[in-house]
Amino acid sequence: MNKEEWIEAALPNYILTNPALQEEISGLSQKDQEDQIRWAFEDEAEALSIETWELALSFSNKPEEEVKALRLAVHKEAAEALDMDWDEYCALNAVAV
Repeated sequence: MNKEEWIEAALPNYILTNPALQEEISGLSQKDQEDQIRWAFEDEAEALSIETWELALSFSNKPEEEVKALRLAVHKEAAEALDMDWDEYCALNAVAV
């Protein structure tokens, strides 16, 4: 699974935790409901100062150790793409190893 697939898989679980949003969007079309859920999810990630894919992992129902390993793998991939030293990347991005 890639990051976008993690997000898509997390949205049904996310909306279940937000009954106020469910009620607010209940009269909208299916497409508009999906958009509103996605935007609320993105807003929550921003409020938590984390990436959307990181929030998605918390709604994945995966064991904590697997979530931690996936999170670290994505961060390592980003550090490599940026050609950054791993320790420096972790310090700049508040990544706990």
